[in-house]
Amino acid sequence: MINKIETSLKTVVEDIKNFYRKEQHHFLTLNGVKLDDETTQVQWIFSTYGEVDDITMFYVDVKQYEVIPSVVEILPSAIISQREIVDMFGLDVEGSTKGLYLDEDSQQMPLGSCGI
Repeated sequence: MINKIETSLKTVVEDIKNFYRKEQHHFLTLNGVKLDDETTQVQWIFSTYGEVDDITMFYVDVKQYEVIPSVVEILPSAIISQREIVDMFGLDVEGSTKGLYLDEDSQQMPLGSCGI
């Protein structure tokens, strides 16, 4: 079962903080899905320990120019996923620098265009 929770850039950090319990939930990843040339859906995905296929996904649709708040204060391991979103989609995530996966001479934002 996937529980999808729509959130907003203004409330996502608080929403995740209210939901997440480290003894109960495993942070799987921060994911991006390109919806069109200007919009990417950003997804924070969790599983529940001891439960098969019990997934909770917080999501928000963001425009290319918007800044995504960092959840590293709550989920320190999220820094890797945040930096991946910056490199792969060219999105701006608070406190996350570019250059984790891509060399300077690599194609920049390889997932930043959906080809629609």
